[in-house]
Amino acid sequence: MAFFKAAAAALLASSAQGVAQQAALKNTMNPIRKVVTLLQDMQHKVIAEGEAEKDLYEKFMCYCTTGTGDLSASITAAETKMPEVTAEITVSEEKLEQSKADLAQAQTDRAAAEEAMKEATGIREKEAAAFAAVKAEADTNTAAIVKAIAAVEKGMAGSFLQTEAAQLIRNLANNDRIDMVESDRQDLAAFLSQGSQYAPQSGQITGILKEMGDTMAAQLAEDIKTEEASIASCEALTSAKTKEVAALTATVEVKTTQIGELGVAIVQLKEDLSDTSATYSEDKKFLQELESSCGTKTQEWEERSKTRAEELVALADTIKVLNDDDAMDLFKKTLPGASASLVQVRVSASAERSQALSLIRAIHQKADKHLRPALDLIALVLSGKKAMNQGTFDKVIKMCDDMVVILKKEQLDDDNKKEYCSMQFDTTDDSKKALERKVADAESAIANAKEGIETTTQEIAALEVGIKELDKSVAEATEQRQAENVEYKELMASDGAAKELLGFAKNRLNKFYNPKLYKEAPKQELTEEERILVNNGGTPPPTEAPGG
Repeated sequence: MAFFKAAAAALLASSAQGVAQQAALKNTMNPIRKVVTLLQDMQHKVIAEGEAEKDLYEKFMCYCTTGTGDLSASITAAETKMPEVTAEITVSEEKLEQSKADLAQAQTDRAAAEEAMKEATGIREKEAAAFAAVKAEADTNTAAIVKAIAAVEKGMAGSFLQTEAAQLIRNLANNDRIDMVESDRQDLAAFLSQGSQYAPQSGQITGILKEMGDTMAAQLAEDIKTEEASIASCEALTSAKTKEVAALTATVEVKTTQIGELGVAIVQLKEDLSDTSATYSEDKKFLQELESSCGTKTQEWEERSKTRAEELVALADTIKVLNDDDAMDLFKKTLPGASASLVQVRVSASAERSQALSLIRAIHQKADKHLRPALDLIALVLSGKKAMNQGTFDKVIKMCDDMVVILKKEQLDDDNKKEYCSMQFDTTDDSKKALERKVADAESAIANAKEGIETTTQEIAALEVGIKELDKSVAEATEQRQAENVEYKELMASDGAAKELLGFAKNRLNKFYNPKLYKEAPKQELTEEERILVNNGGTPPPTEAPGG
């Protein structure tokens, strides 16, 4: 049952597809109308472009009036600024060089002052060490003389001569650096060498020793004075050099900052000069181009306006040619109809009818006997030569719908019977199982063989019928194709005339858009009969359209 329902649905879909294809062919848009619409759109587009270009032209001419003055003012300002910036750069570079020289001199002077402080400190340290040694020696000698005077005055010269102080006095007596009268030196030396055996007046030796002590004290005082003067001089020099180093350090810092600032200023000035120079060159170049462009813009606008007018005339002429009544009548003859087309349809109505008929026949083979008359009636209707052209297919659809209703009812009855049979089968199944097992294989083989024979016999009969029907369908299709061929030849003749008219329209457009492809109308030489006809006031024969 499901198979029959699917077949009926396929039949309905096939018929609906054929009707839709016929409607699509009838509603096909006129191609010439598309061309005319395209040309009209081009006409509107050209007009809109002309209005937009006119607006741009007016704005450009306004800019020519105001832009020239602005550029001239900018150029004049740049010509005044560039020499000033150049002079400022020169002055700044001179200041930079002077600052670098001052910085180098300050660094040199500071290094010299630091070196002088270092040298003076070294000398002072050496002098201090020498003074300390002299003072220590003087203190030792003075102490020895004091001891010697005390020993002589007490009469203890003998024990004194055995001390280290006596040895120091001997060294002093023999030292030529001690300023003494030679006789005193000899007396002192004799005293120190003879000891207790020497018996001069004790007051003389004491006087000599005191005189030596006074001399040494005076010398020490002189050395102390000299040392103090040297200390003061070194401190004064160190203080002066310290102040000088501080001043020079400040100068170095100031000059370093000044050099950095001058360097940055010079770079900025050079960049400003470069930018100004570039702007100046660009403004002069743009001013020249603007003056030249403004001078030729009006002429270019007039030329483009003239060209646009010619283009509009060409489009209007072409549209007029294609919209002419005679041209429209010619194009109507070439348009595809319900039974003819410039492109042949791959699936025709007869082919669809044949397909539906084959499907009905396939269903007929597997249908119940009480359904076969209805299927035969549908097949008979589909086999009619004018079935599709007289609206009889509606009856076929109605028959299919009625058949579907009957099939649904039978299916319901079958379902009820199946339920009853299932109950009966359950009751008798137990008693039949043993017997069925014995005969199942034999019956299955017999049934399969009979079914195969019956199926093969039916298929052979169906094939024979199908071959006869196919021969009949081929004959009908051949007749229909011959009729379509006659219509196609007539259509091709009309298409040739249409192509000539389109070629004329194309050649007219080429005359404006692509003059190189434009072909002049050929000059036709008239025969003697045609010349006589023209001389008598007749109409000359038509001239072949240029461009094919």
